[in-house]
Amino acid sequence: MPEAHRSMGEWTPQRLTRWAESIGPATGALIAAVIRERKHPQQAFRTCLGILRLGKSYGEPRLEAACRRALTLGTHRYRSVESILRHRLDEQNESAATETTTTIAHDNIRGADYYH
Repeated sequence: MPEAHRSMGEWTPQRLTRWAESIGPATGALIAAVIRERKHPQQAFRTCLGILRLGKSYGEPRLEAACRRALTLGTHRYRSVESILRHRLDEQNESAATETTTTIAHDNIRGADYYH
């Protein structure tokens, strides 16, 4: 039976992680992070399945790129990965995900030191 057609009761964290790793290391890492963030792994299954099924709509290479970008951004949400794919951000240069803007020097702007 194909992975995507199993009922929820047949899923395990290991099976989801194996499926994700078969797509690529970033997808595997993202799915592992989603599972790890939940108190009970079963609470993550719907999110994981949703992310993995995006590979059917957008293709596994794009899903892998989107997962890599999501990890770079520090997000592990289905909606974030789906948005990356929908807006084709997975096809942009990797450095665009981590670009920082220059800080404006102004008397009313408090820096990080202000809060310590």
